[in-house]
Amino acid sequence: MANLPALSAVVVASLLCVMGATGSAQTAKSVVASPAPARRVFVKPPEAELRKKLTPLQYAVTQRAATETPFNNTYWDNHEAGIYVDVVSGEPLFSSLDKFESGTGWPSFTKPLAPENIKTKTDRLLGFSRTEVRSANADSHLGHVFDDGPRPTGLRYCMNSAAMRFIPVSRLEAEGYGQYLPLFTGKSSAKAQPAK
Repeated sequence: MANLPALSAVVVASLLCVMGATGSAQTAKSVVASPAPARRVFVKPPEAELRKKLTPLQYAVTQRAATETPFNNTYWDNHEAGIYVDVVSGEPLFSSLDKFESGTGWPSFTKPLAPENIKTKTDRLLGFSRTEVRSANADSHLGHVFDDGPRPTGLRYCMNSAAMRFIPVSRLEAEGYGQYLPLFTGKSSAKAQPAK
């Protein structure tokens, strides 16, 4: 035990309990040197950084609740497999596996990829009640959710392309979203593509 890094007696005793009294110092070192992976934190950048980072349309949509033009936006007809993240914070929002052709001209999904990254609130900007969808951490305006979607959820998350960034399956690991790879691997290419 003399060659172990300086550890408190409590930590060493705990390790010996886990390893058994005959455990080696090398085993103890490997247990200590294997911390749990850090949880990624998604935050909203300061205003000055947002102004530099976002295009005028991205800023208007995410920060001022604007709506982009239907059928004239980046992802309304994207059929590539991957995930959509908040353009402001990078928090995962939707998967291509839940994307469908709504006929509205905006990217539409049946459910969020990570429900904890989505929040909703009532929006009365047009004089009637709608359910606005925002990202949980960056508070970006994403779009609205309606109850006229397909089964099984019956929901249509109608999003603005300008509020999202698409990450194809081939880039998930490199961009830090490797935990979502199992959604796409081991499935036939037909299943990996969104329904049309």
